[in-house]
Amino acid sequence: MVVLRDRPVVALSPALAEALAECGPRVLQIVTSPASRLTIPLRTLAGTPKATWVVAPGDGYYEGLTGRPMRWDGTAFTHVPDATDYAPTYKTRPSAPLGSHLTLTFQARPAENPGAQIEHLLHLITGHPPLGWGPTEPLKHPWKGPDLPRAPHLILTGKNAIATLNFSGETETTTLVVAYPPSTRPPITDLPPLIDALTTKTPITALMAQLSPGRPDLTTEPRWSGAASPIGLAAAGARTGPPGFTRQRLGPPSAPLTWFPLGDGRSPDYWHRHHQLLTHLNNPAHT
Repeated sequence: MVVLRDRPVVALSPALAEALAECGPRVLQIVTSPASRLTIPLRTLAGTPKATWVVAPGDGYYEGLTGRPMRWDGTAFTHVPDATDYAPTYKTRPSAPLGSHLTLTFQARPAENPGAQIEHLLHLITGHPPLGWGPTEPLKHPWKGPDLPRAPHLILTGKNAIATLNFSGETETTTLVVAYPPSTRPPITDLPPLIDALTTKTPITALMAQLSPGRPDLTTEPRWSGAASPIGLAAAGARTGPPGFTRQRLGPPSAPLTWFPLGDGRSPDYWHRHHQLLTHLNNPAHT
């Protein structure tokens, strides 16, 4: 299914959510101009097999998140198989200065009050409570405390922050993105004590932290803005890492976590350490 959106900011609106539901196994292809930007929830969706962001600069098409040239085959947009370079528009400079996006993705077992973990984490990182929530954008419900419905997918906003919550079986997965202007450095060195404070009050089972260049307004342009870089990973239990990896115990004795620093968030080269750590942790001999 193909939908056209000609506006400066394209969000995960009720209409797009309905179109996604109607697609079934098909891919929802969202076509915009190169001047359009996506909100974090829609950008996240466009990074899954369920949806694709197609950009039409006037001299062809390309995928907004990757820059890969695309073409219309009569029924859908597909990648140009023999393309050897990114689309020219994708390689142009962003239209505004970039700051940083601190992204924290964590998992937890279902809590009595859904949303308790993200409320606590927002307080710890931003100093402010959530502002509102809803299944689509714009959000219609003001925040009144951690008592969210267990819908499959919810969006939550805070001060300079936005989060997506997914409830699936016995797992709650939350991704929080906090934006910082170019003049402000994210609190990377403060993450271990923040995670310790979070899991002491509202236990979690895993957490991944990474940093990427991003607009302070939490939108994404269809242009290259830089790669994400890992900061660290927390795993449930008292774990050991591969040789050369440092670790730090966090959380209460009843729900311990082990924090593994991976990098400073400034170099994508540290992803090889992330892969090495996951391989080690997933080995039954090291559990």
